[in-house]
Amino acid sequence: MEILHHFSLKNYNTFGIEAKAQQFVAVHTVPELKSILEQNKSEKKFILGGGSNMLLTKDIEALVIHIDLKGKKILKEDDDFVWIEGQAGENWHEFVLWNIDQNFGGLENMSLIPGNVGTTPVQNIGAYGTEMKDTFVSCEAINIENQETKTFTKEECHFGYRESIFKHEVKDQYVITSVVFKLTKRNHKINTSYGDIAAELVKNNPETSGQAPTLKNVSNAVIAIRKSKLPDPAELGNSGSFFKNPILLKTNFEKIHQKFPEMRFFDISETEVKVPAGWLIEQAGLKGKRFGDAGIHKNQALVLVNYGGATGQEILNVSKTVQDTVFNTFGIHIEAEVNII
Repeated sequence: MEILHHFSLKNYNTFGIEAKAQQFVAVHTVPELKSILEQNKSEKKFILGGGSNMLLTKDIEALVIHIDLKGKKILKEDDDFVWIEGQAGENWHEFVLWNIDQNFGGLENMSLIPGNVGTTPVQNIGAYGTEMKDTFVSCEAINIENQETKTFTKEECHFGYRESIFKHEVKDQYVITSVVFKLTKRNHKINTSYGDIAAELVKNNPETSGQAPTLKNVSNAVIAIRKSKLPDPAELGNSGSFFKNPILLKTNFEKIHQKFPEMRFFDISETEVKVPAGWLIEQAGLKGKRFGDAGIHKNQALVLVNYGGATGQEILNVSKTVQDTVFNTFGIHIEAEVNII
């Protein structure tokens, strides 16, 4: 393992931001990770996964450890379920497709989400009515301070909407090395109730209209929808959805809804509603707006983009403009989903 100095991270973040790591090393096994942590106890460390959920606003004055652990395997199975372990460095979308090819269900609605398996519990990623926690069993993690291995159960992870223990109570204390999912082998719980999935299924598979869609059908529909709305990071730097959909108490929302009766919302409990942040941004007149080399994507207002030469600070400034404009227009604060570094 060679530690590199003043290493460019441009190819290690999906925004394509030019930023330097003071030191950089890639680890491919758990023993390598433990060794690097043990040998560099006094160094400030920064753990890097797929680079898809962060905005680099400056150089990283630390030892950047890129988690590149690969592999996936069946831990156990019965007639109905299979327990799959994915290593942290596995590309998430490829992991989803591999499971679909085995006819293992539960991840298909989260097709084409950027990033790696190891970072999915941190954010509790989700899309189209499904969240990672729905199939999550546990994850293994290495304590950065003492290199001990700990298994976090679903209950211990304190999952919420784009939230987990890894963003709060144990932030920067552990490196996730693998994740276990419990997936269906039969009687799949196909979820086509969210967004445009049902319409896309009919469009893509008119001959099977009225029939139960397959895992692959749903995945293909999600991929088509995401490709139509979201830019490919390889072509246009972005991190997917930059903002969370705000969750409001119904008592507060009702007052806002009286002023804006056309506002979209989803009931998520007896006392709370979720408002689509993309709708708020679009209605505030910001969809497609460009500020130099940074801007809001023309097809999906939730996505901020780097047109080529933007700095992280410029993209951050655009995000603050979006937040301020939405708040001034609707009285609703939208939070960044992306980690600001």
